[in-house]
Amino acid sequence: MIIAYVPSANGAGLERLVLTDGMPVPDQSLWIDLMEPTREEDRQVEEFLKISIPTREEMLDLEPSEIIYTEDDARYMTARILCHSDTDQPRLVAVSFILTAQTLVTVRYDEPRSFVLFTQRACKPSGCGHQPEAVLDGLIEAIIDRAAEILGRVGDQIEDLSRSVFERDSGRLERSGGYQGVIRKLGRQAGLISNVRESMVSLERMLIFLQANSVRPTKRSGFQAEWRTAIRDVQSIEDHAGFINNKVQFILNATLGLVSLEQNKIIKIFSVAAVIFLPPTLIASSYGMNFKNMPELDWLYGYPMALGLMVASAVGTYTFFKLKRWL
Repeated sequence: MIIAYVPSANGAGLERLVLTDGMPVPDQSLWIDLMEPTREEDRQVEEFLKISIPTREEMLDLEPSEIIYTEDDARYMTARILCHSDTDQPRLVAVSFILTAQTLVTVRYDEPRSFVLFTQRACKPSGCGHQPEAVLDGLIEAIIDRAAEILGRVGDQIEDLSRSVFERDSGRLERSGGYQGVIRKLGRQAGLISNVRESMVSLERMLIFLQANSVRPTKRSGFQAEWRTAIRDVQSIEDHAGFINNKVQFILNATLGLVSLEQNKIIKIFSVAAVIFLPPTLIASSYGMNFKNMPELDWLYGYPMALGLMVASAVGTYTFFKLKRWL
C-alpha cells in the first residue's frame, strides 16, 4: 500500500492520500509511506523519484555496512523500531528511511505505534513542517517519545514487582503466581528493555549519519540542531534503560535468594523432623528385636514404658533445639 502525504490545502499540516488502483504519486508528496508494498508499488515509487526501493528480503539481509549509505543523492537508513510492545510478544521490525531532496520515503512491513501517533499529529494544523527533513524529524521524535513511554511503563511494573517481592505480607505474591511468576515477569520486562536499547542504538547511528551528511549543498543549521537534540534524547533513554535493567537484575537476584531461603527452610524442617524422630526410632528398634531373654517383654508396664521413652526422647530433642534457637 502506498500512502502519500502532501501539504494540506490550507497550508497547515499534511494531508493523507491512500493511492489505490494505480493512482499516480502526487508531485508535491513530502512523505511516501510504503506499508507492505508489492513489487509493482515499489517500481511506481522508483520511477517517480528515480531511486531504488529495497525489498523486504534486502532489508532483512542487510550487512552492518549497508544499513546506512548514500546512493544517487539519496540517503538510505534502516533502523529497528519496537512494535507490539503492548502485547506479550513485542518485537523489533526493520524500517527503511530514504531521504531525498524533495521527499521522504519509508518502507515498513508492520505498524509501529510511533508511526500511528506521528501521522495523527502531522495531519493537524501546524503538526508538521513542509520539508522532508521536518517529516523525518517528526518521525524520529515520535519514535523516541514512544520508547520513553515504554520505559516509563516498564519502570512502573518493575516497581510493583519490587514491592510484591520485598513486602512482608506474602499473600499478594502468592496470588500473583509466587516467585516463579515474578521471575517470568522480570524476564519479559528485561526482554522489552533490551529491545528498546537495541532500537535506540540503531536510531542513534542513523542520527549521527544525518548530522554528518547532507544531500543539499548547504546544511540547514536548524535540522542539524534537531539531530543533535535527538541524539542527546536517545542517549538519555539508553542510560535510563541501563538503570532499569540494573534494577531488574537486582530484583531477580533478590528473588532467587528468597527462593533459596524458602528451600532452606523446607530442608531444615525435614532435617529437624528426622533428628527429633531418631531417638524414638532407636527405642522402637531396640524393642523390636526378637531375642528370647528380654525382661520387658513379660513386664506388665513394658509397653507403656517404651511409648513413654519414645515420647520423652522426641520432646527432649525438640526442647534442646528450641533452647539452642535452631528452630
